[in-house]
Amino acid sequence: MSYNRRKSDARRQAAVARSCTAQLEWQLSQAGYRWIAGVDEVGRGALAGPVVAGAVILDLDCIPDGIDDSKKLTANQRQRLAEAIKQSAVTLSVAAVEAEQVDQLGIVPATRLAMQRAIAGLARQPDYLLIDALRLEGLPMPQQAIVHGDASCLSIAAASIVAKVARDAMMKELDRIYPGYGFARHVGYGTREHRQALNRLGPCAIHRRSFHGVTPDLFSSISCAVGK
Repeated sequence: MSYNRRKSDARRQAAVARSCTAQLEWQLSQAGYRWIAGVDEVGRGALAGPVVAGAVILDLDCIPDGIDDSKKLTANQRQRLAEAIKQSAVTLSVAAVEAEQVDQLGIVPATRLAMQRAIAGLARQPDYLLIDALRLEGLPMPQQAIVHGDASCLSIAAASIVAKVARDAMMKELDRIYPGYGFARHVGYGTREHRQALNRLGPCAIHRRSFHGVTPDLFSSISCAVGK
């Protein structure tokens, strides 16, 4: 084995030591897969705004420290890691499906569409996909759907971070365009503040009108839990 190969293996094993969530990528790499893309979405449970998917092919020799499920990180940690992932990844892509199309398609098909768009936007075609929870039909490469993949798979966690940071930025811009709802704070989820604004102002153009809680007569059925 060459020195460079030993050095590369040592770096990958060090990444595994830092976080066991790199183990699956390491196994796939040893099996001959080179371009392994993690795919995840954010905004699936929101009442307003797009559903956004991220796809990331990590450089397994250069993995930023601290990558984890985006929900476990602070906003500052996510921002820092998103920049580090952008600098170090082989390629990444973020794609959105807007609220109107979510209403037309339904949230699960819209989520799959956002994921497919993110994969298509990668500068390098992946040869294996690691996807949070869902399977995607019609793609030529093998894939694994991993339940809670953003908490157990490094590449999916990276995708969750870049998608979350991108969507939060979108919602801050939408807060400027549609003031009064507090989108910059709750990013479209069904918080008390958001429900009160809906009761006062009614839905705007970026609300998902097919979702329970967007129309006033359904407020009582809304959960206050905040998702990704």
